[in-house]
Amino acid sequence: MFEIRIICDPADADRVSAALTAAFTTGPARQHPTRDGQRTRLYLTADHRPEPEPFPTPEEAYALAPSIISEIGWTARTAADRPFYDRLNREFWLRKAALLDRIALSDETDSDTSDAADLATRAAHRLIELDDAATISDPRHYVRQQYAAWAKHQ
Repeated sequence: MFEIRIICDPADADRVSAALTAAFTTGPARQHPTRDGQRTRLYLTADHRPEPEPFPTPEEAYALAPSIISEIGWTARTAADRPFYDRLNREFWLRKAALLDRIALSDETDSDTSDAADLATRAAHRLIELDDAATISDPRHYVRQQYAAWAKHQ
């Protein structure tokens, strides 16, 4: 843990506090005027963010998953039962992204894997967008992490 002291223009205090909170785990910002009263002193207690948990392997993530055929059926039925304009819920996008990831993983031995992998990555991006999550280097890892957590609580 460490202490951060910033001297800034009072108009920038909220923006600086928000940037530090995004970079570190922080306590509440304490604000005091400088001696001349022209600027603001910000004091924050901060700590480095913990290392993210490692992403599960596909085997770990999909250990509790139903068969691919079963998931294809569920995804098709769910999509067909909703009007075109209806926004599908998170469970649909999570299960669809996981299904496409599993298909892409099973096709890795084939020579034409770019289509399956591309579709899986696009579905993963849709889930990340829906969750308003930070972008990661491999979006399919995010799908595996989220699916493993979801399946564990089903």
